[in-house]
Amino acid sequence: MPIEYDRLMNFDIPEMRQSYGPAEVAHFGLSIGIGQDPLDMRQLAYVGGLEDDRRAMPAMANILGHPGFWLGRPETGVDALKLVHGEQGMTIHRTLPAEGTVIAKTRVTGLVDKGEGRGALLYSEKEIRDADTGGLFATCRGTTFLRGDGGFGGPEGPVRKPHNLPETEPDHVFDTPTRPEQALYYRWNADPNPLHLDPRVAARAGFERPILHGLCSFGCAAHALLAVICDYDADRFGAMDARFTAFVYPGETLRTEIWNDGSFRTRVLERDKVAIGNGLFKMREVL
Repeated sequence: MPIEYDRLMNFDIPEMRQSYGPAEVAHFGLSIGIGQDPLDMRQLAYVGGLEDDRRAMPAMANILGHPGFWLGRPETGVDALKLVHGEQGMTIHRTLPAEGTVIAKTRVTGLVDKGEGRGALLYSEKEIRDADTGGLFATCRGTTFLRGDGGFGGPEGPVRKPHNLPETEPDHVFDTPTRPEQALYYRWNADPNPLHLDPRVAARAGFERPILHGLCSFGCAAHALLAVICDYDADRFGAMDARFTAFVYPGETLRTEIWNDGSFRTRVLERDKVAIGNGLFKMREVL
């Protein structure tokens, strides 16, 4: 059935409760490339290498309380075979603890009809809260491009405007060599999409081999920002937003280029492709 605007805008996505601890925190950090320098004490804190200093990487907020592939449910009216993750953002309100229990609620916040044959944009938001106190840890934002669902009679806006990067050379660069098997690790962060795992599925989708998860590339960019701007201090990590612009093959090198105003982009060095563009990072004030 086609998209019904009111139904999708008010679609009840199940609330999720999740407990996590040192193993989950360490796995997430390792799955986005932290710890590649095993002598860097700052990195070791995020991958369980230090008994006296354990921290959660801020970008872990993107995978906590994941509601599953809810857009694949027939009652949404979405053509689930033709959707693309277009943008991602997150705001950290309180530093994620190294272990705990959270409750996450995802909701649709906007739906834009680009017209027949041009697809639609779905905006969503996930709030992650402390299960005991209700305190807000993080807000995660996503834009999904529904390629097969335009022309349902919905509103034509508003459309979020991308951040424009400076025309000057970046002030900093940070390289993250990804591993050939990195998608096989990252899939345990609640994303078992076979496009990232099964060569047969990747071939049917037109790729020579499985591609890296978009949120894995986003996590690599977050690591770069944490390292360069925050000096690995998660308390200073505020917000980041960016647009996915190209795929990444596991094993390629991601270079995140950063400007002093918080602008950033992530480039695939081997193919000179911008995988994450229009990025903007904001520091969090430490009280």
